[in-house]
Amino acid sequence: MFEDICSSESAPRERILSAAHRLFYGDGIRATGIDRVIAEAGVTKVTFYRQFPSKDDLVLAVLERRHQRWLAWFTQALARHGGTPAAVVPALREWFADPGFRGCAFINSVGELGGALPAVVAAARAHKADMTAALMRLLPPGADQAALAGAMALAVDGAIVQAQRGPSHEDALQSLAVLLQALAVSRTGVVG
Repeated sequence: MFEDICSSESAPRERILSAAHRLFYGDGIRATGIDRVIAEAGVTKVTFYRQFPSKDDLVLAVLERRHQRWLAWFTQALARHGGTPAAVVPALREWFADPGFRGCAFINSVGELGGALPAVVAAARAHKADMTAALMRLLPPGADQAALAGAMALAVDGAIVQAQRGPSHEDALQSLAVLLQALAVSRTGVVG
């Protein structure tokens, strides 16, 4: 989908970011040591520390890369599915069905490091603000546009968490569809 493929021919920084992304997202940030990232990336410790002075710097760089790639994918998926609020569920279905799906990297990162690394919380807030803005662009202008986009974003985050922990992502998507329909009805007063 939008995940990186680590290529032995890419620049060391790119190989480090790709390996760290894959390991952090798949196994968790705390569970992944720098030595493992170095081994997966095929670089030396000296090369690693030239690129990233600390693991915290690497975490923030991985989150920035994840943000850019995920948001580009999300925006394109919403457009592919019609560019209306009805596009949210099929767009997320694509992501949830990916065998590598492990929830939201930002929610996971805040859960792991939020108290220890405030910059992770700031990155997550920025990511969620941009996700909300993408949802807002699906809505017609109006006085309640921002509030409705915020409610949609909250529902999306809930669906992501439910899909991550549940046996079937379809349950999360069905619940999300019900919530989005209820939001549409509350805005227009029309079931449709």
